[in-house]
This record gives sequence, C-alpha cells and structure tokens, in this order.
Amino acid sequence: MKLNQKPLLIFSDKCDGNIAFHVGDKIDNVIANHKALASKHNYNHTDLVHMKQIHSDIVHVITEEDDFNNPPTCDALITDKKHTPLMVMVADCSPIVFYDPNKNVIAVAHSGREGTFQNITKNVLESFVNKYNSKIDDIDVIVGPAIGVCCYEVGKEIADEAQGLGLSFAIEEKNGSYYLNIPAILKKQFEELGIKNYTISDKCTCCNTDKYYSYRGEGQTGRFSAVVELR
Repeated sequence: MKLNQKPLLIFSDKCDGNIAFHVGDKIDNVIANHKALASKHNYNHTDLVHMKQIHSDIVHVITEEDDFNNPPTCDALITDKKHTPLMVMVADCSPIVFYDPNKNVIAVAHSGREGTFQNITKNVLESFVNKYNSKIDDIDVIVGPAIGVCCYEVGKEIADEAQGLGLSFAIEEKNGSYYLNIPAILKKQFEELGIKNYTISDKCTCCNTDKYYSYRGEGQTGRFSAVVELR
C-alpha cells in the first residue's frame, strides 16, 4: 500500500539523531537535530507540531496556536492544514500515520501499550469522521517500527489486563514469561474499525538498536519519529 504522493512522509532513525526534549539530551543538540531533519526533507521545523505524549487516547485537532514551541499534551494530532508537519516520537511504541486522500487530512498517533489498550486509533478515526467527514475505508494507515512480541516481555498483571480486554490472542507465554504483541492488537483494531488499507512494519526496535532507539533495549535513550505534512 502506498500513500498518495501529496503528503510528505518520513520515518527517521538513529542516523537523524535524537529529536526528544525530555530524555536528558542538551536542548541545543535536539534543536539542531530537528533543523537537520527539516532541512533534509524540505519542511520548516518551526511549523512542525509535536506532542507532550502521556500514553493517553487524547486526539488534538491542530489550531493556529500550535507550533514547534507550543506542543499540545496528547497522543494524537490531526489536521487538514497544509505546510503543518505533524510529528510523533517513539522508542518502542508504535508510531502511526493516517491519511485520507479524498478529504486531504492527515494524523499521527503514539500507540504504546496503554494507548493501544485504550484503542487510540478509534478516537483518531472518530476525529476524521466527525471533524472532516471522512469515510473510514478511504483512510490509509502506516505503522512504523516498534517493539515486537519477540522482545516485549510483560508481567502477569499486564497479561491479565490484556485478557480482560479480550486481547488474550496477543499474549504469548514462553518459559513462564509473558510477551505482548502490540502489532497484532493494532491489526485487529484496524480491521474491526473498517480500515482497509494499512501497513504494519515488521521491524522490532529492540532487535535493531543499531538503527532505532529502544527504551526496552537501551534504557535511557533518544527518540526517533514519524513526520507527515500536507503540501
């Protein structure tokens, strides 16, 4: 599946440097990485909107007040504004990009365990439909690299929570330990919500710390990103 060629779509990696302000990196270094990424892909970094991500299901509709220096507190962004890049930052959580080529609307979402359990995708799609009159089966979705079931060990309490949410299919038990399959949950959610065109990366961030930041694999670490912009 390919997105319409109108939006700019980027998945950065370690080569682009850390782009998060909350992980102990020097602010000047983070800003320099943002500027370099923007220059590399020909967008204006001061127009970019990122988020103060809190592992919620909150979707923020972009307003005139939003810019690089005023990130909203949420875990998803949506807009039909041109020249307004949207960014989601991750280091094991799933970065999701949405695009409706008919209504020319884009969105990004940060879907870690909590956001996935809360089905943040459902809230994003409701924003597409209610705010922009999108049809769900017109929306294309891409999920970037994230931690895989191979590496995402969780405690029994999380396994029990998943089972209580009807997500037992996403729990694998190996040698007395539990492993959570977030991509499998996202796939099921997409299909149940009516998304027909979706791609989910099979790259595990924890298995590929040479290329991607991984909180589980590295502890204190940076963040890579997904960026989408209407042009």
